[in-house]
Amino acid sequence: MSDRHPPLRAPLGPRDRGPDPRTLRTRAAVAEAATTLFLQRGYQDTGVDEIAALAKVSKRSIYNNYGDKESLFTELVLGFTSTAGEFADRLVTGLAEAADLPQALHELGRRHLRTVARPEVLRLRRLIILEAGRFPALAEEYYRSAPGRVMAALTEAFALLHARGALTAPNPRRAAEHFSYLVLGSTLDSFLFAPEADLPTPTELDRLADDGVTAFLAAYGG
Repeated sequence: MSDRHPPLRAPLGPRDRGPDPRTLRTRAAVAEAATTLFLQRGYQDTGVDEIAALAKVSKRSIYNNYGDKESLFTELVLGFTSTAGEFADRLVTGLAEAADLPQALHELGRRHLRTVARPEVLRLRRLIILEAGRFPALAEEYYRSAPGRVMAALTEAFALLHARGALTAPNPRRAAEHFSYLVLGSTLDSFLFAPEADLPTPTELDRLADDGVTAFLAAYGG
């Protein structure tokens, strides 16, 4: 039997142990509290004191984890844009190859409107519009990564559908704009000017989406 001992391992350092669970809990609590307050009150009327109180942490914890209110707001919005970008990629999957295009477009329209017409999503869009003057680069990034990415995905799909004769859309970008506004436009406009009004029921949302898709197909059907 060998009398050699296995090599000694160096003690685990802070990086080897991974993130501190307490830090993760603090960041999650701050992010949740800040999101709630930003969406309820807006950026300007939300203070670090209120965020700390709702998150049940110290102001120092917020500064240590996020730097300042502006950095916190920016990080939260960019987190939403990442999720929205993933949704955009999934939204049109299989559309260009759909055997029953009208059915696929109706399903797409319903899914898109149901996703966008959620209070937290609508409040975020309204908040970003209101703060676009203060955070122009952030507003531009949100548009590029969320509604802009959806528009790009629709444009690509409609170009392929036009190429195979399933749609008559020689200008696929314009067709994507028309589709998006016909499905989403009235709901987005209503909430923008009356944010406290009741949103349509799921059944009403489906009817709005179906009507928009029907109008789109009347103009662009192959």
